[in-house]
Amino acid sequence: MKNKDYRARIASALAQIASSLKDLGQEPEKTIPVLGAADAYHWDGDAGVLMAVPRVNRVPLDMLKGIDAVQDILLRNTEQFARGHGANNALLWGARGMGKSSLVKAIHGDIAGRDGFERLVLIEIAREDLATLPELMRRIGREQARFIVFCDDLSFDNGETSYKSLKTILDGGLEGRPENVLFYATSNRRHLMPRDMIENERSTAINPGEAVEEKVSLSDRFGLWLGFHNCDQATFLVMVRAYADHFGLEIDDETLRARAIEWAATRGARSGRVAVQLVRTLAGEMGRPA
Repeated sequence: MKNKDYRARIASALAQIASSLKDLGQEPEKTIPVLGAADAYHWDGDAGVLMAVPRVNRVPLDMLKGIDAVQDILLRNTEQFARGHGANNALLWGARGMGKSSLVKAIHGDIAGRDGFERLVLIEIAREDLATLPELMRRIGREQARFIVFCDDLSFDNGETSYKSLKTILDGGLEGRPENVLFYATSNRRHLMPRDMIENERSTAINPGEAVEEKVSLSDRFGLWLGFHNCDQATFLVMVRAYADHFGLEIDDETLRARAIEWAATRGARSGRVAVQLVRTLAGEMGRPA
């Protein structure tokens, strides 16, 4: 009897050791981050976690001037999505400093602060983390919220392959894009790749047309293409006045006009970014925050 008890204890101990060794050999399962009170997050692809952004760097929607047509289209598309209706992924492309990323953040803030919509969460993903996009989709696809995944300054250069992950998510692939997720991106390039890269692919390919189709067709997978173009002087002056009023700067129209024209000439450009840079300079001269 004693031998039987001894053998039973040994067998039990060996079973426990085997179980422990098995557990050590397994990677711990990553858990889905619980969404807290924040309505904006940054996706850390390396760590596989969502980091809350308590305060988003954005301006009110009514401050954005000179982009009324594209603003109306993107706002309507986002409202439809936040109501659970049909909506399209969007590519905002064009001139630098004309409010592409500002518009995405402003529209999210406008809708997230209103009643009558489902919870709308903005997730920023860096271009370098696009390869982890499928993992992010699997996580947020099960959450009780609607998500705009936003990539700023999206483009691809020679040798990059992360565009394939984005292409699969936008249109195609076995899993595809979850119904509670939209993808918004901004870019200075309409086709997300430089012209010399396209020409190089064509010159070295057996079939030049097919060689670039995989990369160029990425743009086609965005349902909305919204173009942002350089503004004229009248629009630039409207932008400057809007920012000056927003920050409460007491400055007459003639003085502001003269400073704005001089500022644009020295910068060699007219855009929303140039306008707000001028207004910050004026606020500093007046001893005001901006």
